[in-house]
Amino acid sequence: MTMLLLLLHTSFLLSLLGLSIHRTHLMLILICIEGMMLTLYLMMTVFTSSLNISTIAMLPILLLAMSACEASTGLALLVATSRTHGTDHMNTLNLLKC
Repeated sequence: MTMLLLLLHTSFLLSLLGLSIHRTHLMLILICIEGMMLTLYLMMTVFTSSLNISTIAMLPILLLAMSACEASTGLALLVATSRTHGTDHMNTLNLLKC
């Protein structure tokens, strides 16, 4: 169990590191955020199964639903910005000139 938790923490930290380093494209940012959400889902699933409490068994499913909503919103923003600006480079996007 500790090796699994170590791997999950490492994957979350790698996604967070990727989010802080690779901020050039919007797609890379969305992939790093999705990796963080999936790692949180796996951590919550492991903790829920190890505690054996039936009241918190629904939390991983709710987190997965929120993650799907976040991914669809991110992809909609990606399509909208690539249509209006022609690229997904974060350097060319200026939120003040919308």
